[in-house]
Amino acid sequence: MQLTAYFFWGCGIFLASGYNSFSRSMETIGKKQYQVQHGSCSYTFLLPETDNCRSSTSYVSNAVQRDAPLDYDDSVQRLQLLENIMENNTQWLMKVLNQTTRLELQLLEHSLSTNKLERQISDQTSEITKLQEKNSFLEKRVLEMEDKHTLQLKSIKDEKDQLQVLVARQNSIIEELEKQLVTATVNNSVLQKQQHDLMETVHNLLTMISTPNSKNNFIAKEEQISFKDCAEAFKSGLTTSGIYTLTVSNTVQEKKAYCDMETGGGGWTVIQRREDGSVDFHRTWKEYKMGFGDPAGEYWLGNEFVSQLTNQKRYVLKIHLKDWEGNEAYSLYDHFSLATEELKYRIYLKGLTGTAGKISSISQPGNDFSTKDADNDKCICKCSQMLTGGWWFDACGPSNLNGMYYPLRQNNNKFNGIKWYYWKGSGYSLKATTMMIRPADF
Repeated sequence: MQLTAYFFWGCGIFLASGYNSFSRSMETIGKKQYQVQHGSCSYTFLLPETDNCRSSTSYVSNAVQRDAPLDYDDSVQRLQLLENIMENNTQWLMKVLNQTTRLELQLLEHSLSTNKLERQISDQTSEITKLQEKNSFLEKRVLEMEDKHTLQLKSIKDEKDQLQVLVARQNSIIEELEKQLVTATVNNSVLQKQQHDLMETVHNLLTMISTPNSKNNFIAKEEQISFKDCAEAFKSGLTTSGIYTLTVSNTVQEKKAYCDMETGGGGWTVIQRREDGSVDFHRTWKEYKMGFGDPAGEYWLGNEFVSQLTNQKRYVLKIHLKDWEGNEAYSLYDHFSLATEELKYRIYLKGLTGTAGKISSISQPGNDFSTKDADNDKCICKCSQMLTGGWWFDACGPSNLNGMYYPLRQNNNKFNGIKWYYWKGSGYSLKATTMMIRPADF
């Protein structure tokens, strides 16, 4: 940077300028140059020649010329003053230059910082772009996986529906096979029953022929006396187990019943027996009321007769059980009775002993009797229809000796079979059962 200063004096004229254009206009004037270097700046001083000043003032009088030395001293002083002013201006210019340099440095630093920020912004923009691209890729992958999982779920659902249809078909086939098996079992049982009846008839005929006057005949003759129960027949001297005619006191109603004159001292009136599945126990309320079956085989004596009999005096109930492995057990209740029909033939039991469980498998306190057409249990599922048979169900309870009869190797996991929970569990269907009563004072 170059700064030029022009100073003129001696002719009564002074001018200072920092512009080069002005210096060019002064080249036609006679001058003497003085140049000063200060740092990176140089200063040029143009002073007029003294001869020119003299020529321009030739008209001045001699008096004035005598005063010229004084004017010269004054000019020197003025020059000294100008130099001082010039020095001050130079210092001021140096400060301006220093300030300008600092501003330029700050501007440069700001420019560098701006460039750095721009690069950082550019880098961050690039990173954001990459992240956006990566996010787009991940979103695409997620959508692809969702579509794949949707297809897999649909495939699984279709397979499940097919399996459900297959299971339903298999269940239908199994149910049909079970029905056919039950029918075959019943038919077989009927044949066995017919054979048993035939053999029994032959035996009775032979007995009648050999002892025509015996009062212990197996088949009661027309002149045979009716008894209130089997205990009364036993006490009268009839000690052979068989079918007897019983009559409720103060009535003319007669019932054929099987009397067990051997077990535990005899005198037992059998009120229920299951042994071969020959009789269907899934009966109506009226049939259970009046009784059904054959006293020589499977039968139910009748709720009405038992209710009237057990309300006359105290009776005990013995339940004898057999499984398919040859084991036997019993439950003995020292107080048994049935309520009237108005009270749904509710059962009352007390005092359990025996080998068929320390807990009664007939729920206590007493429950009402239920059949397939009379639901008196404590379950909304209608236990008699679900488990089959008529019984004193609680909420389908731990026992049902009138359930479906299942033969050997088909009697496990049968919850609608002949059940006595506290001896063989809930899914084991028994081979044979007998329910019999006699007076407590026998």
